[in-house]
Amino acid sequence: MKFTNGTWLSKEGFTVEAPKEIFEVERTDAALTLYAPYKAQKNRSDSVDCGMMTLRISSPAPNIISVRLCNFKGRKPRDAAFRLNTRNVTPVFAETADEYVFVSGSTEARVPKSGKFSVRFLYNGRILTSSGIDGPAHITDPDGRSYIRERLDLDVGEHIFGLGERFTPMVRNGQSVDIWNEDGGCDSDQAYKNIPFFLSNRSYGVFVNSTGRVSYEIGSEFPSKTQFSVPGETMEYFVLGGESMKHVLTLYSELVGRPSLPPSWSFGLWLSTSFVTDYDENTVLEFAEEMIERGIPLSVIHLDSYWMKGFEWTGFLWDSDRFPDPAAMIRKLHELGIRVCLWINPYIAQKSPLFQEGLDAGFFVTTGSGDVWQWDRWQAGMALVDFTNPMARGWYQKRLDDLIHIGVDSFKTDFGERIPVADSFYGAKALKEGIVYRGGLSAESMHNTYAYLYQEAVFEVLEKRLGKNKACIFARAASVGCQQFPVHWGGDCPSSYSGMAETLRGGLSLAVSGFAFWSHDIGGFSDGCDPDLYIRWLQFGLLSSHSRLHGNGQYKVPWMYGEEAAEIAAHFTRLKLGMMPYLYSAAIEATTLGLPLLRPMFLEFPNDETCQMLDRQYMLGASLLCAPIMTDTGTVRYYVPKGVWTNILTRDRVEGPCWRSEKHDYFTLPLLARENTILVTGKSDDTTEYDYLDSVTITVFELSDNRQVSVDIFSSDAQKSGVVRASRKGKTILIETEGIKGTCRLMLTNVFRIKLASQGVPEINEWGTLFVFSAGKIQIELL
Repeated sequence: MKFTNGTWLSKEGFTVEAPKEIFEVERTDAALTLYAPYKAQKNRSDSVDCGMMTLRISSPAPNIISVRLCNFKGRKPRDAAFRLNTRNVTPVFAETADEYVFVSGSTEARVPKSGKFSVRFLYNGRILTSSGIDGPAHITDPDGRSYIRERLDLDVGEHIFGLGERFTPMVRNGQSVDIWNEDGGCDSDQAYKNIPFFLSNRSYGVFVNSTGRVSYEIGSEFPSKTQFSVPGETMEYFVLGGESMKHVLTLYSELVGRPSLPPSWSFGLWLSTSFVTDYDENTVLEFAEEMIERGIPLSVIHLDSYWMKGFEWTGFLWDSDRFPDPAAMIRKLHELGIRVCLWINPYIAQKSPLFQEGLDAGFFVTTGSGDVWQWDRWQAGMALVDFTNPMARGWYQKRLDDLIHIGVDSFKTDFGERIPVADSFYGAKALKEGIVYRGGLSAESMHNTYAYLYQEAVFEVLEKRLGKNKACIFARAASVGCQQFPVHWGGDCPSSYSGMAETLRGGLSLAVSGFAFWSHDIGGFSDGCDPDLYIRWLQFGLLSSHSRLHGNGQYKVPWMYGEEAAEIAAHFTRLKLGMMPYLYSAAIEATTLGLPLLRPMFLEFPNDETCQMLDRQYMLGASLLCAPIMTDTGTVRYYVPKGVWTNILTRDRVEGPCWRSEKHDYFTLPLLARENTILVTGKSDDTTEYDYLDSVTITVFELSDNRQVSVDIFSSDAQKSGVVRASRKGKTILIETEGIKGTCRLMLTNVFRIKLASQGVPEINEWGTLFVFSAGKIQIELL
């Protein structure tokens, strides 16, 4: 939200009051409180008719500094609050001749003892950003509504990333962003998943602790500032300082909650019925059987909305005409090794068998008059389940539990963005009477928070019934905290190459907003997907953390796009399943460090400035570079950072830094392993559920002299672990395994001259040298 008219003027009718100096500083055991009047205090009379901002500096966790800005303190809190993992921090206070210093870990805030207002933030003595004389402000608009604003310095060459899943350019500089969930599709500046956290390439992050609308101007209203504002009289923001951008993400994910570990089966291929296609029980079983016949491993069948009758969403009752015996159908799918996911949403249509029950019990969100809020968009007369009401939550969960009881494994928690507020277009009554939740929370703060409560309720019942690390949802909306309930997918994307590109931008942006597991609709959601687009999107989709075939009016079963598409689907699905030891280890890293599986190039190469602008390629885990092909000519241009890289599909070696222009057939794309990588792949390529520690293939890429590297590998239930180590000293290469069993294969890339090996007979091919050895230790001497 912009408040100014150029550099010197405020917008007409707006009053801006900004602190001019720090009048007084109070220190307690845990905080510094700054009293900063809106007028310079030159004499005693200047304290008359002068407002003042109070700033409280504290620390919710090590290396994180909180700044709470307050104009009027007496407003009753009615807003929902994020559930943050705060800790008792004993800060260090210090004084210099000119400044007060507040220290948490290695992050500090410095405040001048006299002169103009400012707060500087540093990490290990390195300046991160600062707030100055025109930074914090209390603002009143022409209608008398108040806002709190902050501006932080944006340095030369500084780039800002994040703020949720956004489909606009990945670098946020120059953009205006509102943190406000909308069902706007992927081809707009709106977003399903809005997160008030941004990450700077200067290795710090800023999190605004507000559940309502947060408006950002990232170098847009003032090119040298990141600006954020909220309605009301108070605002709190956190500055997170770190050694690197990865470190900052780890701090942030610890604060808001680490992602849960999805079950291993969820990493396989999901096949949806699509939305408005004409399907029934026979369709579902025929699709599953043909996938198997064609050698395309299938992990999950998803039934979209029409497993229920139209006008009855969500009623949790099967359409008995199309699904006469759903329990038997689910048993058949389970016998084929296929899980089942059902579509749901948090709305109860008036024709739903549950509507009257929910109405009588008071389980729906109401207006100020006490009437249930309803409208006809999506489903006729639909109402909204009030998840702030524990009884309503339990009522909704009971319906889910009944479905889990007959074998349902997961739920697609669709929607959760169209949540009414008093000043929105969501129904005439809302405009006049306001919106009321049983928990007494404001509608404005619940608009974004609703997605969290909805997904939490669904994930909770799955986890309770199935067990820890066995629960998985497929969600579209998100707010802070939803990353704890994987998986999230990118929403309704156009079926085009530009739709594919904007989908990837959204995933990269979400990745630096605390979300580790992400998917998208292979081939695009909208109709019009052709075979070439479908195949290229298949490659991309099966090199994402989670992979789903889904659409609107088009089936997305591979053979409907040609026999070659079915072959490609089998090829890349099997490639992914074979890579499960690598992918699952990256997943466990996500749950411990908060680092995403699909990550922007700059996270792995923060000192390579070219990587900061790349939004058409990514790292899959820490070691694999992937550049999806987004043209109908099979051509791709991508960037390779410094080092020797190997395409694991074509075996081509590339020495970076360089730009590459290549043309690929449907069986290949740029998928490069960086040097000094140990890539462990599994013994199976037809299921995700096998022993990742048994009879593995170990590929060591371009191991440098005097280098030691290692990787951790975990079992598919995350209960056991192993490690593979590789070291090279001169002409000696040593490979050691712990917790690995069986007969293993070892490939040393670009190694052709072998003197002897402690076990196994070397087999030299065009890629390097292959050994078959018993797990434990193998030492190789080179010529």
